[in-house]
Amino acid sequence: MSDSKTAAAKTSPESSPGPPSGARFQIDPRYLSSGLITLILVFGQMYVGFLHGLSQLFTAIAAALVAEMALGRLLTGRWLNPASAYITGISCGILLRSLYLWPFAIASLLSIMSKYVLRYRGRHLWNPSNLGICVVLFAAPGTVAALSEQWGNDLWAMAVIWVLGSVVLWRAKRFHVTFTYALSFVALAYVRSLMTGTPFLSEVAPITGPMYQLMAFFMVTDPATSVSSRGGRIGVAFLVALAEMGLRLLEIVNAPLYALFLVGPVAKVLDLGRKARS
Repeated sequence: MSDSKTAAAKTSPESSPGPPSGARFQIDPRYLSSGLITLILVFGQMYVGFLHGLSQLFTAIAAALVAEMALGRLLTGRWLNPASAYITGISCGILLRSLYLWPFAIASLLSIMSKYVLRYRGRHLWNPSNLGICVVLFAAPGTVAALSEQWGNDLWAMAVIWVLGSVVLWRAKRFHVTFTYALSFVALAYVRSLMTGTPFLSEVAPITGPMYQLMAFFMVTDPATSVSSRGGRIGVAFLVALAEMGLRLLEIVNAPLYALFLVGPVAKVLDLGRKARS
């Protein structure tokens, strides 16, 4: 491999490595994640009906794919694997609510662009879809909202997704992150119920929704923006849940998304700085 190609590979913003070279019967983790998020979409639409229309979803996915292919080719000289962009686009398509198409396109474009622009020591800091979604929600609150539906009585669909998602994360060695985040949310929901007098079931109910499945399986666990140590990832997952509790107590809408937006990059910068000094 030439020096230019080596440099391009090192600066590539791809978030997940492919299967080991020479490995047999290995499935690229990106394809497992793509299949899981598609399953969440299908189940969510069948049992919750959270998509107002397919045009918004397709706009988000198309914008993410086009941006990834164009920027990847321009800045790295290679055609990048589209699986990561597909996950980003479908996340924006699921988590955003608007009657217009432009918020979905802008969220996806910002998400992909952030991987190439908002970088520190060669790494991007924000989970891409988390950044794009948060920016659009903050900039246009009268036009855009976040997904708020829960599974309701169809908890078996949620159970299937959590089982399959746990298997995928176990293979990707990120299950401890999701487990910590979910356990912390439940424990802090109990604390919130004591502080506010709200029934515990009301406080813990949001974790049954598709938003939290995307948070737990894709955003908090993102390999490219996670810290390097297992203990550090566990600590960050807890801090995200703790920040979310604080934002909820302040009655800030979209608390889970904003919590990751605030905590994740700070943890990544500190981790990269620590590694640089060692």
